[in-house]
Amino acid sequence: MADDERAPKPGHFLPGGAGDQPESAPTDTPGTRPSTPGDPVELTGGAADPARTALTSPDNGNRKQSELGAGRPISPPANGVPKKAAPLPSDPEYQGFYSGPPPAPLPNAPTTPLSGTRRLAGPQRIGWHTSPKRTGVRAFEAQPKGPQRFSRRILVLLCAVALIAVSGGTVAAYSSIGSPGSAVADPLNKPSEKPADAPSPIPPPATETVIVPAVPDDVRVQKNELYKVGKLPGYNCALPKVKPNTKTNVLRFYQAMLPCLAETWEPLVLKADYPFRQPKLALATKGATGACGGEALETSFYCPEDETIYMRWEDDVKFYKQTPVAVVDLVRTMAHEYSHHVQTLTNILISSDSQARRTTSKAVKLEWSRRLELQASCLGAAFVSANKKTLGLVGENLVFWNFLSRHIGDELTTKKVRDHGSSKSYLFWSDQGFKTANPASCNTYVAPSAKVS
Repeated sequence: MADDERAPKPGHFLPGGAGDQPESAPTDTPGTRPSTPGDPVELTGGAADPARTALTSPDNGNRKQSELGAGRPISPPANGVPKKAAPLPSDPEYQGFYSGPPPAPLPNAPTTPLSGTRRLAGPQRIGWHTSPKRTGVRAFEAQPKGPQRFSRRILVLLCAVALIAVSGGTVAAYSSIGSPGSAVADPLNKPSEKPADAPSPIPPPATETVIVPAVPDDVRVQKNELYKVGKLPGYNCALPKVKPNTKTNVLRFYQAMLPCLAETWEPLVLKADYPFRQPKLALATKGATGACGGEALETSFYCPEDETIYMRWEDDVKFYKQTPVAVVDLVRTMAHEYSHHVQTLTNILISSDSQARRTTSKAVKLEWSRRLELQASCLGAAFVSANKKTLGLVGENLVFWNFLSRHIGDELTTKKVRDHGSSKSYLFWSDQGFKTANPASCNTYVAPSAKVS
């Protein structure tokens, strides 16, 4: 048989060829004609026998009918218009995701490396029997069957990490809830910074209160540390060159003596373990009492309440105009009143007054007053002795000093009140201070009453 006779004719899509016919051809019916070799099979919608619509083969006219069964007629569309196929996408680069597999390769044909556009969701396995080890293609490994098992060490580590993460999240959540300043003021803007917490105030160190037993007044006045400081050093205190012939000049004279008195007594007061401070100075007029109040004094005085030395200037001007050696009396008076300030700094004065207030006896009160005043005279004489040369206590000035030492006493005053000591007692303690220049020789509080009469 020639090749052109076995070639499929148009309209034949299944094996059998153009001349395949069933073993017994059906008889013709009206409206039909027998098919001849080379003619296409017509599929009609008439009431024909379904068996006649079967595809036939032109081979020899004796081949069996195809096992696929008789063809089913296709009914025409209801409205007589065939349906149109869906239009192809207009995107030239569009590539369908679902496409059929490529044609099977020929047996023993060399494999061609895959190339082309990567599909969505990563590289796909394409082609028939594609080897997972082919170059340029990452094969998907087979998933293990059943749940994957981990070692016990890894499981313990994972549990620990999970526990830490949960604990940290809990603490962070609690902190954010508990701190009102952790909220963001404006979520659309940058997060607000939490102000730094103010440093907690450091509590002061614990202080231990040490109760020091009070020193009895009699012990303080009799065994004061001032008696142990030694002799007064000389500071070359010069005699003021101001002539005290007026009120203003009297004040300037006393003011010139203050620095030298401070330089002499300050080291000794500090050595006795007492704080030092300079007294104030003021001129007193008749009837003035200062901060101390009480009876107006006709002479110069020291007030411990305001630590001020009040100097009477009227008599000073009067006596200086009579004789220039009267400046020795100004030096003696200023040294005496400054010694009362030293007694205040060392608590001798307050203890002496305390002892005097404990008694109702006027005589005892006066004796306590004399002890205080005679000690001040002794300490004043010690200061003058330490600076006698620079103070000009020579010649007529020294003679006048000795005269004053013998003519000062309670019996020589107008009121004759026995509160400062007799002339005899004044001479004794003044000489004690001038000879030794040592406060230890001025302890009137251990002396017998006869020495402080």
